[in-house]
Amino acid sequence: MRNNHSTQLIFELSTTGRTGVQLPACDVPQQEIEQLIPAALLQSEAPDLPEVTEPEVVRHFTNLSTLNMSVDTHYYPLGSCTMKYNPKRNERIAAWDGFAQLHPYQSDESVQGMLQLLWKLQQMLGEISGLPAVSLQPAAGAHGELAALMVAAAYFHQQGETRSKVLAPDSAHGTNPASARMAGFDFVTIRSQADGRVDLEHLKENLGDDTAVFMITNPSTLGLFDDQVQLIADLVHEAGGLIYLDGANMNAILGISRPGDFGADMMHFNPHKTFSGPHGGGGPGAGPICMTETLRPFLPNPTVTFCDETQTYYLDHGTQESIGRVRSFFGNVGVLIRAYCYIRTHGPEGLRRVSETAVLNANYLLSQVKGFLGVPHGDRCMHEFVASAVSVKESTGLKQPAMQIAKRLLDYGFHPPTVYFPLTVPEGMMMEPTETESKQTLDAFAETLQTILQEPIETLNNAPHSTHIRRPDEVMAARQPIVKWTETAD
Repeated sequence: MRNNHSTQLIFELSTTGRTGVQLPACDVPQQEIEQLIPAALLQSEAPDLPEVTEPEVVRHFTNLSTLNMSVDTHYYPLGSCTMKYNPKRNERIAAWDGFAQLHPYQSDESVQGMLQLLWKLQQMLGEISGLPAVSLQPAAGAHGELAALMVAAAYFHQQGETRSKVLAPDSAHGTNPASARMAGFDFVTIRSQADGRVDLEHLKENLGDDTAVFMITNPSTLGLFDDQVQLIADLVHEAGGLIYLDGANMNAILGISRPGDFGADMMHFNPHKTFSGPHGGGGPGAGPICMTETLRPFLPNPTVTFCDETQTYYLDHGTQESIGRVRSFFGNVGVLIRAYCYIRTHGPEGLRRVSETAVLNANYLLSQVKGFLGVPHGDRCMHEFVASAVSVKESTGLKQPAMQIAKRLLDYGFHPPTVYFPLTVPEGMMMEPTETESKQTLDAFAETLQTILQEPIETLNNAPHSTHIRRPDEVMAARQPIVKWTETAD
């Protein structure tokens, strides 16, 4: 049983009879609940909910919040996730009553301001991507992948073609194969060359008239821009397939390179990664998708459209070719507002500087780290790089040095980088500093990594030493999660 009041479960704080609310007297005719809800849907007993006062609730969750790591409290070099500081102005604007208090059932006429903002965001994302047909509806990056692959399936169906395979490099995000299978495709992994680029010969071997889509993350999860991308696009297009650009790493090429210009037919944005917005904790998120004009008829509906004749904005529900809704109402609009504010704040030149600084920071950190950790894929990177702790494993005998280093970083007040991804780098540690971190922070992080590598093995094996939760069994936690406190919970 926990002794620390700040880490007790809310059920442990419960005392029968306590309450934090006082409801007004009923001012409408009362009816038995059985008259309102079918008996089959009613429980025989009331749920076992905690009974606590308002101060207890507030203190409980406030105390828990102080145990969190976040981009507001710690440096967060989480490779592939782009955990950069989010401007608080964007948060305040998204919370304005004129945005936050709108109701999804309001008529188009009564939400012209919101529709104008969303229409302009569609135009800006189309310009940044080089792909003019845009849907803001998907609720996350992976959801955008799925929606785009559904569009691809609808497109090939209309063409009377049966194409069953989606291809992607072995360094792809795990959501790529998952999205492909959920959209009804078979998935084929394409090997990478020793330099991290796509193996063109292996790609050619797998291209055929059954190829629907080649999914590529460029820059890749290795932090490399594959300069073969135009050739790859030409090969896939010659085979009749489409190119999908996983936009997870767009933070590296804003205003510098457009996916539509180097051959992509469709892509998604992660606005929380690229354009500001809360990231993590399960949501909410957004995953706008951008496509060529050829694919516009198949976009999820509705999309925001402007009528020149009436000078008004409205929700266009499209044609029968559309794949239909992929999200209730219009998706997570609050995240889209933040993205709009971010883009308008920076402007075209500012967005380019964002990417240039992100790439500069990553290359600076790489230069600081490569002296004591291996970096398998060269001395230069884009927005992130993958170091390897294989040399640490060989010199110390540690079985999982990347994991042990990651846990020890917590004691020094740094969130760990992504470890063991991509799988193509043994003992990989993926680091992405983002453009919002200072040189002093990057220096401190590199110095801490070097300090950790000089510590006794016992220190690493037992880390972290200062956190409230130290070394949980991660496999058991994933397979047998305890989501409710019981009398036997410890």
